[in-house]
Amino acid sequence: MYTSDLTEAQKAFIKETIPMDNWTSKYDFFLVFDAILYVDKTGCQWRNLPHDFPAWQTVY
Repeated sequence: MYTSDLTEAQKAFIKETIPMDNWTSKYDFFLVFDAILYVDKTGCQWRNLPHDFPAWQTVY
């Protein structure tokens, strides 16, 4: 878990707000979303994402 990760309350709000019926990736929506937030918060390069996230090409 990273400080940039969404809280459960934030995830619940997003689930209520955004329809995710068409999410087709093999990765969990929130895992990808957390990876994007990680890059935004830390300023790391896409290729330097920690290995607990999907491949940078998937997240980018």
